[in-house]
Amino acid sequence: MAISNTIHLFKLFLFLLTLHSSLAEIFLEEKFEDGWKSRWVLSDWKRSEGKAGTFKHTAGKWSGDPDDKGLQTYNDAKHFAISAKIAEFSNKNRTLVVQYSIRFEQDIECGGGYIKLLSGYVNQKKFGGETPYSLMFGPDICGSQTKKLHLILSYQGQNYPVRKDLQCETDKLTHFYTFILRPDASYSILVDNRERDSGSMYTDWDILPPRKIKDVNAKKPADWDDREYIEDPNDVKPEGYDKIPAEIPDPKAKKPVDWDDEDDGLWKAPKVPNPAYKEFEDDPDLYVLKPIKYVGIEVWQVKAGSVYDNILICDDPQYAKQTVEEFMANNREAEKEAFEEAEKERKAREEEEAQRAREEGEKRRRERDHKYGDRRRRRRPDPHDYMDDYYHVSL
Repeated sequence: MAISNTIHLFKLFLFLLTLHSSLAEIFLEEKFEDGWKSRWVLSDWKRSEGKAGTFKHTAGKWSGDPDDKGLQTYNDAKHFAISAKIAEFSNKNRTLVVQYSIRFEQDIECGGGYIKLLSGYVNQKKFGGETPYSLMFGPDICGSQTKKLHLILSYQGQNYPVRKDLQCETDKLTHFYTFILRPDASYSILVDNRERDSGSMYTDWDILPPRKIKDVNAKKPADWDDREYIEDPNDVKPEGYDKIPAEIPDPKAKKPVDWDDEDDGLWKAPKVPNPAYKEFEDDPDLYVLKPIKYVGIEVWQVKAGSVYDNILICDDPQYAKQTVEEFMANNREAEKEAFEEAEKERKAREEEEAQRAREEGEKRRRERDHKYGDRRRRRRPDPHDYMDDYYHVSL
């Protein structure tokens, strides 16, 4: 009876999970299965200069499932650009989830592994580094110092990187990167379903001026209550703050050559917004990106070999979490075993090559010793060796 109830509850759980997933709106779920070429367009950006790389449809060197293929960057020291058009959608009044997996099979040395969401019209054959985007998210590695996880949002046509120093994974296994942006402008960043960071667009991007300003001359009062922060009703702005004008004369404006002060009056430059003027003005749609129409991969890599896969754009964090769990359950251990076997083979090859190099070096040394040894034995006699005989004959 107990076993029957357990089975019934498990089936109910699966049903509810399926029902929950069916309610999620999925804008793109790309696993690069059959038909992927009809959805993706390889850009010609940098191709005429001989600087454009391409992509291979492959599971890679140590995939946990040889049938689970992705797109792998191919050709070293190249620019890679490819994109797919999706049904246009807006994240207004809904949660946005952007997730994908990447595996750095190569010693990348320096290069990116991020993806982009694009808005408006994009000429996909010309998609490249200068194409405007609404979101850029993912790893960027360069040397031993830069192991950055990019998160850049576009607001009113300008790009704003997150102010936090986020770190990416650098090993050679598959990792899932997930960005969740909610209607209250809060966000979460997950790596392999583990929360790496979280916060708010209001505090972690320099998009809007701060709600409050700091008085640089303020000092903590002696009777300050440390139990909880409270607003100070007597707090005032720093002296001179309100003297900063909202507009200033345009520094680039020039007096027209035909301007006559007597007839036209004293010339004054037109006013423009003052960049030094900061006043908080809330934007309830701060989190809303321009309607998304494309997803793209656009990176530069010194060493190619990164495998992109499992791109998911939806409005349900739980569904995104489920896809990561399925991969980890079905592929992770097999991938680790395949990687370890590949590492053994690589080290064996390197040792074999090193041994051949040592043997070749020793062979060249013996040949050199033999060659110069014969020369030393056949060297011309020193004239001083016969000086005694010369003097003897002369006498």
